[in-house]
Amino acid sequence: MAVQQNKVSKSRRNNRRAHDALVAANPNECANCGELKRPHHVCAACGHYADREVVAVVDEVDLDEDAA
Repeated sequence: MAVQQNKVSKSRRNNRRAHDALVAANPNECANCGELKRPHHVCAACGHYADREVVAVVDEVDLDEDAA
């Protein structure tokens, strides 16, 4: 079991944790539909990436009442 040799002060402990903060996302606007999307990812709204459709997006899925 690890036992510390000297007490680590609050200042030294908090300086070590200074780089652990969460960073806000950097969304870009989709060139096709204008929705916000993550950079270098396929647009979830329209399925386009780099000015071409790579994923066919279905507007609405009809489920039968028996299947649901």
